[in-house]
Formats: sequence, structure tokens, C-alpha cells
Amino acid sequence: MSRLLITGGSSYLGQHLVAQARRHPGVERALCYTYYNNDPLRGPEGRRLDVRNGEAVRRLIDAFRPDVIVHTAGSNRPAETMDAVIRQGAEHVTEAASRHAARLIHISTDVIFDGRHAPYREEDRPQPLHAYGRAKAAAEGIVAGYAQHVIVRTSLLYGLEKMDRGTEWVVQAIRRGEPVTLFTDQFRNPILVTALAAALLELAEHTYTGILHVAGAQRVSRADYTLRLLRWWGVEPGKHVTLGPSDGDRWPLDTTLDISRAQALLKTPLPGIDALLPSIMPIS
Repeated sequence: MSRLLITGGSSYLGQHLVAQARRHPGVERALCYTYYNNDPLRGPEGRRLDVRNGEAVRRLIDAFRPDVIVHTAGSNRPAETMDAVIRQGAEHVTEAASRHAARLIHISTDVIFDGRHAPYREEDRPQPLHAYGRAKAAAEGIVAGYAQHVIVRTSLLYGLEKMDRGTEWVVQAIRRGEPVTLFTDQFRNPILVTALAAALLELAEHTYTGILHVAGAQRVSRADYTLRLLRWWGVEPGKHVTLGPSDGDRWPLDTTLDISRAQALLKTPLPGIDALLPSIMPIS
């Protein structure tokens, strides 16, 4: 029986990952997941953990003795909190993983790139433009020093059963009557959250090590992506939603990932958004 630890089980990805791990066919495993403050899953496998606390991370991992760790815990909060959770969390989890020779699957992001040379391959050098991207790039460097690692770079996550947090933010702003601009000049390749969770569980049983780009098979603008999701959830954009360019050089414009290696390696399909959500005409 394998032993799987998932950090950040209360996150959007973490919740889907835990749910799939519980019912993953053909695999017998012991499961443990962590959360920071609140546990929406309320499962017997849940453990409260602050990944910034190195001693607490060591105690948990020493007690559970995982064969595989999927490290999803992170933060997009400002300044010190975000940086500490991402960098210190990666350091503490990597150090504890090495004590038990556990396979470590670390979740990273497409926004470690500057958005000027897409599509990006696994070998391309990170050039982040903002604090979140810099913290995630630093975390990659920490994890890469451990032999039994997989760094999974991914993109925007969405679901068809539970609304993702980015779309939720837009919906709340619409309902409050606040202005929202959907960016027409930012491009990503979003991935269905259940597809990413399935890919991570497949990697948990795989021998691949190194960096792997796991995202959807289609490049799409943030505006098109968000409008499709609003339509799926039955939310009318309304007069306060406009389309336009993003704010100067603060954000990378095109961080599309080349996913050909993942497509060749994995059995899990990585569908593009056209396969799941119909295209729509933009609002005027």
C-alpha cells in the first residue's frame, strides 16, 4: 500500500485531488492531506499545518512517512506572507521528503515566464515579472535540488461542477455592480481541474523526474476564457464588464505552455477549452 500526502488539501486543486485520490481505481493507498485554517473536506485524513513551520512539517512527515508528496500548498497574498508560504514551504517540504526518500511532486505555474517567448518548453529559463512569479521560480530552484522531484507547471484552473476562485471573484464583482475589465491581450492555456488532478495521481505512480508542463491543449485569452465560464455558470456580464488590454508590463502577456511532453508521457487527456466550453462572441 502506497502512502500519499497532499499539502494544501483545502485549495481548489487540493480539494479535487483529495476527492480523486480517495476513489482512484486500482490503487490501494493511505491518504493524508493538510490544510491551514479551515478544512472544507472535513475528512479523517485531514491535518492542520502551516508549511512555514519547519518543525511542524518534519513532525507530520516523520509520523505519516509518505511514499509520495504532492505539494500544492501556496499563497497569492501580498508581500511577506505569500513569499514565506511559497519559498519556506518548498524548503521545508523538500527537506522532510528527503528524510524518507519520498517522491515529491511540486505544483508550479506558467507565470514564472515573462510572456514574450511563448510557447514555453520545460527547458526555458524562468523570467518572472512579479512577486508571485519570483517566489514560485525560487521554490522551483529549491525543489530541483532534490533528486526525486517532479515540478509540474500548470495554468489557470477551472471546473464544471465547482466554480474556480478567479471566476468567483468576477461573479461577486458583477453582483456588486463593480467595474471589471477582462483582458484581451493575456493568453494562457487553462486546464480542467479534474484533468490536472488525474494527471498528478498518474505521476504519483510514474518514474518520471524533472519539469513537466501540464495544462490544457488550447491557447485562449483571459477575456474569452472568463466569458465562457460566466456563460457556463449562467451569469450575465452586464454593463460593468468591459474588454481591454492589461496594465502595462506588470503581467506576462502570453505564458502558453508547450505540453507535448506531457501528452506523450501521460495517459490522462488534457483537453482544450473548446472541447468542454462552447466559444462565444465577445461582448461589445
